[in-house]
Amino acid sequence: MSGKFRIETDRARLARILRRLRTEAKMPQGDLAQRLGRPQSFVSRYETGQRRLDLPELKEVCQELGITLRMLVEHFEDRHEA
Repeated sequence: MSGKFRIETDRARLARILRRLRTEAKMPQGDLAQRLGRPQSFVSRYETGQRRLDLPELKEVCQELGITLRMLVEHFEDRHEA
């Protein structure tokens, strides 16, 4: 697998994991966006892979979802996820 393809695949997987964690938290995109002080499109765009999150943004999303950044990384590293 080429490096670029793997990165794109990993980005898509991260987006799917974030969406799944939000839906498991029973939190609509609009509610999460409001908690983040952002428009709903912010959440939609990173969940569809149209936008990347930097580390501080990712940490903030995790906090609002009730998980730690470490927990997110564990989900991401679990090859059975998403």
